[in-house]
Amino acid sequence: MESSLPTLNAGLNLTACVFLCLGLYFVKRERLRSHAACMLTATVVSAAFLVSYLIYHFKVIPEVGHTPFRHAGAIRVAYYAMLISHILLAAVNLPLILMTLWWAFRRNWTRHKRIARWTWPIWFYVSITGVVVYVALYHLNPPAG
Repeated sequence: MESSLPTLNAGLNLTACVFLCLGLYFVKRERLRSHAACMLTATVVSAAFLVSYLIYHFKVIPEVGHTPFRHAGAIRVAYYAMLISHILLAAVNLPLILMTLWWAFRRNWTRHKRIARWTWPIWFYVSITGVVVYVALYHLNPPAG
């Protein structure tokens, strides 16, 4: 059984990256309504990713199993280093996003900016490495043999 969820997840991660970049662009130009709209869109897209990811990992993987990474050597080490950093930072990212949103909704701009300086790069890294993991695992991975 082939699942289309990894492709959907990569698309959602890429979409989040686009809105994160647009949000940064707008806040740097003090276009705060556009910034807020982009960041809320990135949040909704990332939430949709999280739902899809959980469905994939708790429903699909038990049925079909994990897709192994079959490269060897330095590329394998690099892949797993990226994957481990991606997973660890993803776990940190969710509470950071929630705190950043909380301070924005409370209109405490000092705290919002202070935490957003950490949240944005971690969120971007997690989103973009999610796309890279997908490409490496589903498009650059040699076939089983």
